[in-house]
Amino acid sequence: MASPTLPTIDRRTLLIGGGAGIGLVVAWQLWPRTYRGNLTADPGETPFGAWLKIGADGRVTVAVPQAEHGQGVYTALPQIVADELGADWRTVGVEPAPPNPLYANPFGAEQLFEQPDNGLLKQWRDGHAVRIGLALTAGSSSVRSFEDPLRAAGAAARILLCKAAAARWKVDWQACSTGEGFVVHGKDRLRFGELAAEAVRDFGRAALPDPLPLRSDPAGRLSGQSLPRLDAPAKIDGSATFAGDVRLPDMVYASIRQGPVGDSKLVRVDRAAADRIGGVLQIVTNDRWVAAIGNSWWAANRALDALAPRFETHGPVISSASIDAALKAALAQPGTRMVEQGDLAAAFAGARLVAAEYQVGLAPHAALETMTATAQLSHGRLELWLPTQAPGIARAAAAAAIGLAEDAVLVHPMLVGGSFGAALESQCAAQAAVLAQAIKRPVQLVWSRVEDLRHDRYRPPARARMTARLDTNGQILGLSARIAAPATGHELARRMFAQDRGVSAALGLAGAADPYAVAGAMPAYRIPAFAVDHHPAEIGVPTGHWRSGAHSYTSFFTECFLDELAHVAGTEALSFRIAMLGGDARLARCLSTAASLGGWEGGVAGSGQGIACHSFRGSHIAVLVEAHVGEGQAVSVDRIVAAVDCGRQINPDLVRQQIEGGLLFGMAAATGGTTGFKDNLATARGLGALGLPRLADTPDITVELVPSEADPGGVSELAVPPVAPAIANALQAATGYRLRKLPLLPGTV
Repeated sequence: MASPTLPTIDRRTLLIGGGAGIGLVVAWQLWPRTYRGNLTADPGETPFGAWLKIGADGRVTVAVPQAEHGQGVYTALPQIVADELGADWRTVGVEPAPPNPLYANPFGAEQLFEQPDNGLLKQWRDGHAVRIGLALTAGSSSVRSFEDPLRAAGAAARILLCKAAAARWKVDWQACSTGEGFVVHGKDRLRFGELAAEAVRDFGRAALPDPLPLRSDPAGRLSGQSLPRLDAPAKIDGSATFAGDVRLPDMVYASIRQGPVGDSKLVRVDRAAADRIGGVLQIVTNDRWVAAIGNSWWAANRALDALAPRFETHGPVISSASIDAALKAALAQPGTRMVEQGDLAAAFAGARLVAAEYQVGLAPHAALETMTATAQLSHGRLELWLPTQAPGIARAAAAAAIGLAEDAVLVHPMLVGGSFGAALESQCAAQAAVLAQAIKRPVQLVWSRVEDLRHDRYRPPARARMTARLDTNGQILGLSARIAAPATGHELARRMFAQDRGVSAALGLAGAADPYAVAGAMPAYRIPAFAVDHHPAEIGVPTGHWRSGAHSYTSFFTECFLDELAHVAGTEALSFRIAMLGGDARLARCLSTAASLGGWEGGVAGSGQGIACHSFRGSHIAVLVEAHVGEGQAVSVDRIVAAVDCGRQINPDLVRQQIEGGLLFGMAAATGGTTGFKDNLATARGLGALGLPRLADTPDITVELVPSEADPGGVSELAVPPVAPAIANALQAATGYRLRKLPLLPGTV
């Protein structure tokens, strides 16, 4: 949290106009390692520290350091400030925060990489991420990371406004209050805009109370209300600016074709054929890819087909079969124990065990917005416009690609069209920089849908062997989860922090096993002895973070296996789970609430009902599903009921939106959403090949938010993990047989 003393205002101009049609954006550039606020004020605006400014017209503008990719961060974070300030929501606006260590998000990095207290990236907690100003939108961390500093910022501004008003009225400032954009004392009222300038001028350098007194009165509070989203109107009327909307003078367009995964090298292109395509301006090649630049993207993409690029790939041929073989081979080798409790060997000794194997496939992100970036290189300085969850990392990658210093690169973070984790990657930023250097004009690079699917950083495939021992009463005495999966966390960190020597050194010392790869496998239940082992698998395909990470498959393994154990024990699945939760009242309440709302019938044969639960990033969820197998052996999900305890809710509607979106996202991954591999390329070439659910496939969805005064937990990824196991459990009840592989394909056991 920032010091309670308001820092000196620095009016460096970082807000710039990006060109026709772009609007006002914030340029991210390398900033000295200082902790002073550096918000820039337009005429008539007064900055109050690092987080907000107030205009003479009463408009309150909040600086948001996180990327808006549909999760509602442009509403939730300003709502925290507005609540503590006592603002009128109709006057609240938002802008991206400038680069500054004050806006670093080390907690997001910890959550993303699933690091324990003594983990690989512990240096971030020791200040490294703050010193480098690591801005990162990841790990469902936005509210949890920034609630305290935002609330403190609102409180500090409220106190200064009250002091300015009290000086006019000649009363004690502590007798003043705020609400709906006014400072109030009895019948006296003054607008924030009337007081802002003198509040900072006359009281900005005075020491604020320590600790800052936060609002305690319940009247007129904005926190907890379902206030309208600030980004919704512009997205609805089309005025919101995404990366594809960027237009610069003299700008050209590029499309790209990259070599198959593995050791691939470009060996031939037909330049003469490309030259016959109207509108083509230039062809740029290197060992890994070829790009065509034209006066329209369509011309550039047609030129790629005419170029008929040929790549030579050395090393093993990667296919679905080779990936499956790699997972099987890894599981057959000794793994590394990541988590354990009790004496599992003693629990298993001489006992009859229950075992099952599960598998999940590669999953692309398949966001509506494909990879894109616009680059302009002029007088030794590079500007980038792109959707990114990690602007500093994108800047470093682009600088390294063309040999610039990082302080010569500015990144303009745009609204993100989905992402689901894909915008953590920066290869498109580096490619756009290379193209801008080659053609010496502003260039907009957009990956085609085929390219986006074939060169994604996929959700990794995984295979698990689950083993347990039951006592004579059907209780679990011991449980083992052996999981074969790529070390995706290490792989992602190497890509993201390639320019960071500290992280690179830490990765060099790390073993092959990866906490990220088995995250979520530790059961939420009280089991006397359990162990989780990671069996690292080299599959030859790049993998990355995908909404909810490894939880998307470890929850499938655990919650399906729990259902199977309940059947073996002859116990109803809901009671079986609740009996093992012990003192975890929050998850137990979610289970009982979902069961009650959904009319749980015990998951008996023919009911088509399944249930699953998960605890994740400080939040808890239970999901009940009704499903059946329809015509053509297609899975039909008829109904989803979810009960959620995510602690205090800043904006309940945002929570519901994220839970509903997560449920549908998880459903898509359970019934489709994967790709095979052949000859080192993904077989999926379009969204139609992914078997994604359509509007007509959308089930009836009920979301119940369980009231809680606990600290806010993560929400954006919460609903994804339990959906697939709940559907699988429902199909077992509907059909009488168990599907153990994602996507769920009836007829395969």
